[in-house]
Amino acid sequence: MKLRPALAGLLLALCAPTLAAPPARLVPEGEAIPDQPLYGLFHDYRKLSDFKGKPLIINVWASWCAPCRAEMGSLDRIARRHNGKQFHIIGISTDDYPGKATDYLVRTAVSFDNYIDKNLLWETMLGAERIPLTVLVDAKGRVVKRVYGAKAWDSPEMVSVIEKSLGVKLR
Repeated sequence: MKLRPALAGLLLALCAPTLAAPPARLVPEGEAIPDQPLYGLFHDYRKLSDFKGKPLIINVWASWCAPCRAEMGSLDRIARRHNGKQFHIIGISTDDYPGKATDYLVRTAVSFDNYIDKNLLWETMLGAERIPLTVLVDAKGRVVKRVYGAKAWDSPEMVSVIEKSLGVKLR
């Protein structure tokens, strides 16, 4: 009679892939990002839908990434002036250890909300095969533009990219 629990366990194991959530996929430009969980580094869990109604700038970064650290200051300056008014800025860290990301954020006093990509779900959906990656998202949650590499986000050139992509005025 010990066969029954073993058989039930085997059946459950075989069915597990069909019970799991579908794998993440790259969200193409023009398509809405699925409403997925965001795990805060300093605050509670949120969902992407919490930001709907205003455009969103998502920066994918890691504490070990020198170009990511180089652009963080310019994103923070934009956030300090404009975050929450016409759009939101959030960061998503791909660090393996959340403590490394929080240490960096505390040391640099970054003002915008940051989250950890626990299962590389966001990295996959946003297309972060290399970082830094900044994704501009419209008020309906659709990917408008991907920008790879470190940028001076408060420079006239990048402010223009934000304004044109998100339909906002920063100057």
